[in-house]
Amino acid sequence: MLQILRHAKSLQLPDWWVCAGFVRSKVWDTLHGFTERTALADVDVIFFDPVTADEQEEKLLEQKLKALDPTVPWSVKNEARMHLVNGIAPYESAVDAISKFPETATALGLSLDQNEQVILAAPCGVEDLLSLQVKPTPYFAANTQRMSVYKQRVVQKNWKSKWHRVEVFYSSN
Repeated sequence: MLQILRHAKSLQLPDWWVCAGFVRSKVWDTLHGFTERTALADVDVIFFDPVTADEQEEKLLEQKLKALDPTVPWSVKNEARMHLVNGIAPYESAVDAISKFPETATALGLSLDQNEQVILAAPCGVEDLLSLQVKPTPYFAANTQRMSVYKQRVVQKNWKSKWHRVEVFYSSN
């Protein structure tokens, strides 16, 4: 995991984080006593740069990461443009975008500071993650349409098939 963070840091992106399943899956694997890490569909690297909010730039960054480690399924997104894709108001930062991910247990990011110390962004806290609970973030819980997306993701992701102790909730309480 540290090497993945170092690769992401090497891009020197503003307000960057490796987030979502990269963090959640490791914690859930550990809490389930797994000796091998669950395979990831992708490794999400996000950043916030309103100056170069271009999807082509993201693809170039993915290629740079693939050159560093072709075994990792990299996905790079500039959150300064993702509000357009998601049809919502602009994000203020990458952490603001993380706070608007669908699930609290996925609304997490890791970064490295200048001394290579790991920084955790957890705008919705870590309680649900550590309690193996899947709940909608306040942003998703506040809107019927977003809750529909949350419920679809719960079915699609089927986390209980990998982590049997996970509990899924359909409200934020």
